[in-house]
Formats: sequence, C-alpha cells, structure tokens
Amino acid sequence: MSTIQFGCQTYTWQMSYDKYSDAMDHIMDVVAASHLAGVEAEVCMLGQYRAEPTKLADALGRRGLGLAAICLVCDWLGAKESDAERAEADRVIDFLSHFPGTMLALCQMPGEGRSNLEIRQRHCVDCCNAVARRAADAGVRSAFHPNSPPSSLFRIEEDYKVLIAGLNSNVLGFAPDAGHIANGGMDVVSIFRQYAPVIRHVHFKDRSAAGGWALMGEGTIDFPTITSDLKNVGYRGWIMVEDESPLAEVDPDGATRRNGAYVRSRLPLS
Repeated sequence: MSTIQFGCQTYTWQMSYDKYSDAMDHIMDVVAASHLAGVEAEVCMLGQYRAEPTKLADALGRRGLGLAAICLVCDWLGAKESDAERAEADRVIDFLSHFPGTMLALCQMPGEGRSNLEIRQRHCVDCCNAVARRAADAGVRSAFHPNSPPSSLFRIEEDYKVLIAGLNSNVLGFAPDAGHIANGGMDVVSIFRQYAPVIRHVHFKDRSAAGGWALMGEGTIDFPTITSDLKNVGYRGWIMVEDESPLAEVDPDGATRRNGAYVRSRLPLS
C-alpha cells in the first residue's frame, strides 16, 4: 500500500473568491465526489471554520477526507516576522495542533519586483525558519512552497539553490509545485529528483507548451514519472492538485472532477 495520497488545494476555488469565500462544505463535497482523499486550504478559504478546528474535523470526517495542509501566506519582508505575521502564524499553528500530522505550508506573497533580491530572500527564509521552529515545538510539520509570478523571490533555479541552502531542514521542508517549477524555466522531473531528500509536501498543476496553465494531462508536465519517482524514493505524504487552468477559473467543480478522474486513471499508486 502506497503512503502517498492525492488531495485538492482550495486555490482552485479561490480564483472565484467572491463566490466561494465561505464554501468549504461545498468544496469538501466536490473533493470527496472526485475520489480525492483530502484538502489543503489557504487560511482565507476556511470561512466558517476559521476558528473552529473541531467542527472542521467533524465535517472532513463525515466525508471521509483528511486535512492535508493549511497554507499560510505572508509577506515576510523584515529581518523578523512582524507582530501581525507572528500572531497569525501562531494562531494557525494552534489550529493545526488539532490535526496531528497535517502540514503547515508556508508561501510568500509575491511582492514588488525582484530588487534587493539577496537580502529579501534571506529575510523570507529566516522568518519561515522561525515559524517552522515554533510549529515543530507544537508538534506541527512545515514546508515552504515557492511560486512563480514575475516578482516571486524564489522563481528560477538559482533561487531554488538559495532556498534549499537556507532552509533549516530539521524543522522546515520543501514543498515543490510542478507548475511553478516549469513556469520558472526549470526541468520539473530533474528538480524533483535533485531535491527529493527534503521534499515534505507536493503540489501538481499542469502548464501548456505556450506557457499558460492547463488541466492535468493536457500540458507538458510528466506527472506519471514524478509520481513514480516519489514512490521509489519512499516519499510519504500528500500530492495536492491545484488547478489554475482556464476551466478552473470558470468551473472549479468541473475541473476538480476531471482532475480526479485523471489521477485515478493515470497516477495509480498500487
């Protein structure tokens, strides 16, 4: 039996935030109906469950789902966390203490350009290491998720080298996103293989040859090989489908159902 599980990231619905900002029940229903095993929610998508971890656990349990991760997105511009950033991180860590084994995914909000890159990268890594140390003290595991808008601080291969070198691997792992890796001009399979020892959490989304986001299986990313590689190195964790395709922008439910079918047919784990 494989120890990898597939789930869905709520950003697929967050792109239509006004409609789905307090729709976790609906999202969980769609994920369960798509035969995916769990959800990863950004803090802003928790809605009525934002301060109700016990109720969220009950809602997940009724649907046979797990909570794979909570994604905390902050600026982390200073040498240390701001008071507001620290307070929010500690609130999320406390929330996650109700979900043993659930990942705290840390993602930096893209800023303004890439000026002063070295010091801004160092500040972000230092802040995230500090969050992860406190999370570890509370029994919560953490991983850093890079993204790829033009102003992202960890976007290209040289940035990834800086990131991995700076992570305190005792408390903070790596959460690669296949689509963002491709968007940064890197070879996706090679990056997964290179950094396999520090991978603690994974995101999948596809990218077309023309450079836009695509439904899984309609783009250029070799998900079967990546999944097989992860199995072969003994990866134990979640793979989260985070669809940002044109279909997901207008029909996140339909995109999720379609991605669930792709996972079942093309990415079997047994």
